Amino acid sequence: MPEVLIDVTRLVHRFTNKRLPTGVDRVSLAYIRHYGPNARAVLRHKTGKFVFRRTESSSLFAWAQALGKAGSPLPIIYKGLVAGCLMQRVAGQFLFNTGHSGLESDAYVLMLQQQRVRPVFMVHDLIPITHPQYCRAGEQARHMTRLRNAVRVASGIVCNSQDTLQGLQSLCESRGWAMPPAVVALLAPEFVDAVPAASPAQVPYFVFVSTIEPRKNHRMLLNIWLKLATQLGDAAPRLVIIGQKGWDYGAVMDLLAHSEGLQRLVIHVPDCTDADLVNYLRHAQALLFPSFAEGYGMPVVEALAQGLPVIASDLPVFREFAGRIPDYIDVNDEDQWALTIASYAGIDSRPRQAQLARMADFVAPTWAAHFAKVDGLLADLTTGTS
Repeated sequence: MPEVLIDVTRLVHRFTNKRLPTGVDRVSLAYIRHYGPNARAVLRHKTGKFVFRRTESSSLFAWAQALGKAGSPLPIIYKGLVAGCLMQRVAGQFLFNTGHSGLESDAYVLMLQQQRVRPVFMVHDLIPITHPQYCRAGEQARHMTRLRNAVRVASGIVCNSQDTLQGLQSLCESRGWAMPPAVVALLAPEFVDAVPAASPAQVPYFVFVSTIEPRKNHRMLLNIWLKLATQLGDAAPRLVIIGQKGWDYGAVMDLLAHSEGLQRLVIHVPDCTDADLVNYLRHAQALLFPSFAEGYGMPVVEALAQGLPVIASDLPVFREFAGRIPDYIDVNDEDQWALTIASYAGIDSRPRQAQLARMADFVAPTWAAHFAKVDGLLADLTTGTS
């Protein structure tokens, strides 16, 4: 395996600010685990970047894998700045940036070109371009710049799904951009070996794992639970929402704060350990995932890997890795969502049992398979066959 460079700027920024890891961050950590023993860390600052020696890189990788809980990274960084000042010649080396970070800056592209590295970027989604109504103002233009810069300077592209790759190829074609060599490498679920524990609730419940933001469609589920509160009262199933507050979360949190019915039936878990997440998934009736748009949808994979049925929006990317297993519902059909949830609420639910039977053939993606694809891309780029 050739020595590679791993850009850790996003991880350092997030973890020093005490942020919990997102799905994108967990992908970056997987790359550190796989390539870290033969990699050096890269940290960007403004229009420059610094490459650490192997010793400081190993320390910084370990700090990141501890999610920043092992104190401040500044001593490692300062030592690396002093000791590694002569280690900046990196021409010809592969550089992984797996988090879209920095690509909105043309100066970043110029820096990569000047240092003659061979960037390999992961593209997670095109959502700000295809669904700007669910993103911050200006994010569509920023993401367009990110993808333009990525295909402009990349030696290779890794996409998390065929759906994402097809979207990127279509964008390149429509814009007249040359598409670099690319592979699809599905993302794997990551769980600790949690010790079996008792159910966290004494009544049937559903779980929704997602950052709270408009694209995820929490509001529709809360509308359904408001009706359940009126119709069934305390006999209604519970809804467990696991996720941090994201962009434009106010309407959802206000509804939770001011509705007595929802306060009785809906539980928000903003900070959940991996072990607790496994326990919630193992005992739930189903995962609910009514998102309007996804580049992948890791909670769907995680749920199926734990043997939990899934009720999800009918998105092509879900069918790509989950096939016919979940029950798919039009994202705008609130009545059908309500009916399906009701049909899954019973202990002996027939629709639920039917999905469990379909799930027998599910094989979860693995990181081994993911990195076999990426390693193959690097090999092809090295020999010039891509």
